[in-house]
Amino acid sequence: MNKTYQKKHELWLSILFASFAINDEAIKSRLYDFSQIAFRHMKWLGEEALTQGENYNYDRNMVLLKRNNTFEVIKALQQKVKEVQNLYPQNILGERLKTDDAYLLEYLSQILKNTINSQEITAFNMQRKWKDKNLSQDQIDALTLFLFEESYKEYELILVYAYMQARTKDVQHFNVFQDLVDESHFHLKSFGNMMAKLGILALPRELHTMTYVIKNLNQFVKDGIAEEEAAKVMCKELSDAIKDEDLSKFFDFINYQESYHIELMKKLL
Repeated sequence: MNKTYQKKHELWLSILFASFAINDEAIKSRLYDFSQIAFRHMKWLGEEALTQGENYNYDRNMVLLKRNNTFEVIKALQQKVKEVQNLYPQNILGERLKTDDAYLLEYLSQILKNTINSQEITAFNMQRKWKDKNLSQDQIDALTLFLFEESYKEYELILVYAYMQARTKDVQHFNVFQDLVDESHFHLKSFGNMMAKLGILALPRELHTMTYVIKNLNQFVKDGIAEEEAAKVMCKELSDAIKDEDLSKFFDFINYQESYHIELMKKLL
């Protein structure tokens, strides 16, 4: 089960980062929807493992290879989907996962039938230019650092809160974890797409086991509140430093959302 869970984890990331890398808005949006389905698959596989007295972890063995065009991304994603097919359990859950993936493969094959879809991939070109804006090097450096740090944080929080949610019997805790997972999905999507626009798209680093195997919930929540407060400071500093109205407003928006995350986490205490 843990091998299946690991492959599903890797497939979720593969679909998610394909959605970030691709420029076509329709394909990007559709792939992001499929990534959310893959994340639900992870949730269901995790629940089944726990029900059977097994466990799972967040180990992974994957790299995000630089691709030159959309077709290269899609063909690599097809292979990833096919690799996990034979690992699914032989039960109703396994059938659901297989049929979802079968429809994803059909969608990917349809993309490849139209050569107009094979657009250039700029998510890995390292140009570090923000659209048509003329941001200074210091501003670009600050934005780059923020996106790398915060994309990892959101990835970490998604997995940590999902891990804890699967193990709680407390309804309020379950609901707070769900809110925090959903919010972190939105933040990771926002930051991942921004990294792609800058040409610096990269996977967040892997989680250490001790990151999500929580021995002291109260201390974890207190540390999490401190981390959110630090993120608020970074958002405010970035908003002040970047001389672009749209970006500044976006980081103010994220800053206000982090404030509510702190209130959600206080409910856990």
